Amino acid sequence: MNRSIIGMEGDVFSGIGSSSQVDGKVLQTFQKSFVQVQNILDQNRVLINEINQNHESKIPDNLSRNVGLIRELNNNIRRVVDIYADLSSSFSKSREASSDGESKSDGKGGQKRIRPG
Repeated sequence: MNRSIIGMEGDVFSGIGSSSQVDGKVLQTFQKSFVQVQNILDQNRVLINEINQNHESKIPDNLSRNVGLIRELNNNIRRVVDIYADLSSSFSKSREASSDGESKSDGKGGQKRIRPG
């Protein structure tokens, strides 16, 4: 099975063999998306820590501030879901384009050529 792994620093380690060509644009899209997601998750970590501190303080102003922080957290989660949905769609389209290109590359639409015997 061929795999690409995107490391913590956003670098791409490719285990993809020569039989399966992956467009550089697709890899750039994946890398950019994963960096965006990681940044949002880092923001969420900060938000969650602040929400927890506010909750533990039991100070009314801090507790009411949590309402806005929780909304921001929910919006960030929606953004992550949207990024993954876009990524999934992009990947599916690139796979379709790749398989279409392979099946049409011989001009026969992927049908086997029967040689006279």
